Amino acid sequence: MRFLVAGGDRVDAGKTTFTTGLLDRLSAVGVKPRAGNDYWFDHDDYRRAVEDGRLYGKDAKRLAAASSEACGTDFDPEELNPVHRLWRPSPGPDTGLVGQSHREYVLDRVGESFVVNAHADVPESARRTLPLADAPVVESVERLDEITRRLHLPMLEGFAERVRELQRETGGTAVVESYGDVALPIRGLDFDAVAVVEPGRVRAYDGDRFVKACEVAGGSAREGRLEVHTGDATELADPKATAALPALSGDDRRDPAAVARAYDEAFDELLAVAES
Repeated sequence: MRFLVAGGDRVDAGKTTFTTGLLDRLSAVGVKPRAGNDYWFDHDDYRRAVEDGRLYGKDAKRLAAASSEACGTDFDPEELNPVHRLWRPSPGPDTGLVGQSHREYVLDRVGESFVVNAHADVPESARRTLPLADAPVVESVERLDEITRRLHLPMLEGFAERVRELQRETGGTAVVESYGDVALPIRGLDFDAVAVVEPGRVRAYDGDRFVKACEVAGGSAREGRLEVHTGDATELADPKATAALPALSGDDRRDPAAVARAYDEAFDELLAVAES
């Protein structure tokens, strides 16, 4: 089986907490095709990774730990998160290279390669420990689009097959977690069911219907034309079940088994949709 977890809110929807609990419930592997973190707001996480010459975020780290525990196989965050973007706050009014007025895109990790924004203030620690000397530098949206077609899209297309391999290697079930309020983080995969998570509730959708809704909504003129926002997709598909998600303490959120117990009824509803 294969599940997608998407967020109903742009930030802090609870996707990763929900996903780690589902991994424990199903003894599954969890992946996050695209992710990002902020040099300022996630500085401790940034430092821990970059001091080892790596770039990943806390969500990928949590998924790797939960997947390793659930499957009995050791995973690194980068194995489960092939594309990671580093941001930092932008004090100016400009929207920047990727249309964000409040923050600037600094660099991407794409597999083991890196891409650098020529206009960004790249932290000295990143320049010192990451292999950026020969990394492609993007000066314009057109150049970023070119690099995306050459690096990002083939990486994500290949990762769809990697998800299938992980399923074969770990027992057959995978959970794909999206990022922000993007409905579909990767193409080329189908899903038995989709969980749209937001504070206090989860809505469960038929996988085929949700993916079709994303395809229809893909014609939207909203920012990020290749990305469909969750709200645009859910306007075109009706949930097959809705369940409450109780608030959890910090200790419980960090414990996949505790999440699985607290969200047991919600997971029952999601599995019923997948099996229907």
